[in-house]
Amino acid sequence: MKEVTNCESCANFVYDDEDECYVCDMNLDEDDMVRFLTGTFDNCPYYQLGDEYLIVRHQM
Repeated sequence: MKEVTNCESCANFVYDDEDECYVCDMNLDEDDMVRFLTGTFDNCPYYQLGDEYLIVRHQM
């Protein structure tokens, strides 16, 4: 079963002030970039949950 990832919750999905839009901060190769731009980038190997409070909640 494939893990589905959501770019909007990824720590590598950051706002670019110069382009005024959100971009993937990872250095994607050409195939990965095409999948990212078309919205078919499931099971991303660079996905990191962008929830910085996850560790704190786990410790409580």
